[in-house]
Amino acid sequence: MSAPAPTPAAIVEAAEPLPRQEEVLSRDALAFVAELHRRFTPRRDELLARRAERRAEIARTSTLDFLPETAQLREDDSWKVAPAPAALTDRRVEITGPTDRKMTINALNSGAKVWLADFEDASAPTWENVVLGQLNLIDAYERKIDFTDPRSGKSYALKAAEELATVVMRPRGWHLEERHLTVDGRPVPGALVDFGLYFFHNAQRLIDLGKGPYFYLPKTESHLEARLWNEIFVFAQDYVGIPQGTVRATVLIETITAAYEMEEILYELRDHAAGLNAGRWDYLFSIVKNFRDGGRRFVLPDRNAVTMTAPFMRAYTELLVRTCHKRGAHAIGGMAAFIPSRKDAEVNKVAFEKVKADKDREAADGFDGSWVAHPDLVPIALASFDAVLGDKPNQKDRLREDVSVAAADLIAIDSLDARPTYEGLRNAVQVGIRYIEAWLRGLGAVAIFNLMEDAATAEISRSQIWQWINAGVVFENGEKATPELARQVAAEELAAIRAEIGEEAFTAGRWQQAHDLLLKVSLDEDYADFLTLPAYEQLVG
Repeated sequence: MSAPAPTPAAIVEAAEPLPRQEEVLSRDALAFVAELHRRFTPRRDELLARRAERRAEIARTSTLDFLPETAQLREDDSWKVAPAPAALTDRRVEITGPTDRKMTINALNSGAKVWLADFEDASAPTWENVVLGQLNLIDAYERKIDFTDPRSGKSYALKAAEELATVVMRPRGWHLEERHLTVDGRPVPGALVDFGLYFFHNAQRLIDLGKGPYFYLPKTESHLEARLWNEIFVFAQDYVGIPQGTVRATVLIETITAAYEMEEILYELRDHAAGLNAGRWDYLFSIVKNFRDGGRRFVLPDRNAVTMTAPFMRAYTELLVRTCHKRGAHAIGGMAAFIPSRKDAEVNKVAFEKVKADKDREAADGFDGSWVAHPDLVPIALASFDAVLGDKPNQKDRLREDVSVAAADLIAIDSLDARPTYEGLRNAVQVGIRYIEAWLRGLGAVAIFNLMEDAATAEISRSQIWQWINAGVVFENGEKATPELARQVAAEELAAIRAEIGEEAFTAGRWQQAHDLLLKVSLDEDYADFLTLPAYEQLVG
């Protein structure tokens, strides 16, 4: 008698039925998700608890160091990650964005080498976004995708296969649950839902297209979390019957703790590793979160004053390049978030110059590629990397042995000659309210003040408000950062938005809700680990 089939993950009754959802939420796919949950969620839970323990240790010591127990691994020059597959050898420009239908077509057609198809910070995890985003990717691989904009009437369709970007999909971070799918009465981690559905439906399909199931891994805080992902990859490849090593993963080094474990993270994933990425906004958020009670020497200035030339950011990026190239992995640079304006040529000129300088610096430093948020920025980034790479697909042969980074260099926040300003507080409140309002309506990537913002934006905004208040910062105008001042600035911003968009649009939006949520996570004494946790409780759909 054969063994009974595993019980699939259950779709909760509150989940709104969606068109063609059965193509994504098939019984076999949900059985795979359930198996992932039963095998790996207990370890995920242990690792989340370990995060809290480590954070408590940082609060006690106000320092971090490279791990003594893995020193031998770092000193061993013999190991390398697996060679990059052909589709990931040249990554000189990568575009990021959510997996809605229009973005899927535009990103694949953009001329970028890679598209980061995002189920994480650029996507609010409504049930519709989670399921239909998967469907859009399936349709794209099957070349069954098109889109007509209902407002403009403009139609979008895929270019020839050889002109399309390679997809690297980003699932949600370990901390988020998916309330619409349960196993044994418990919500499944969003990371396992996103990974599981995508991998189950597309692993073989991608191999047939000459590519493979490639992933970006967000919010990683330690090499032990990378080890868990590696165990998941090994199991998943056996489950669907594809060769071990087909999966490739690029890890975002966007937490301060991960910056001290770059080599260990590559080692844990070495048969599946494709590279590391310098995720700048989440990295700053992580510094504030972990050192929020470390005193004034850890106080960050306005976010726009923290450029990649700041000494502690330079230490982080140069260490990342050296680490990657030492181990044969790609080093991918940070985000150019500018959104071109069709109305203001001068704004574009200044912004394009800043983007060019940023990408020129990354290419000169040894990065193998970088991120942009808009198709119009692809040619600028491409030119910067073409100038350095020429016909070479990457510059992994540049070992950057001139780089030497001490543990203290990564957290030398006070080496930056800039201070928080009143205008910085106002900007944090403005961007925080505007982003959270859009997120609560199901939008994860939002153009605000000519920048493409995602959830990392709201995290750095509320973290800086929290940090400045708790550190007793006095701004250049003599005003002290207090809860009362934050409430005053937020009230003024809410009134300005109401005047700007009109009563009808204001009432139809989630503006008051966004205002209240920003203040809650900015002023609560008990600092929420992630803004998206309380926000998810308020997300409809």
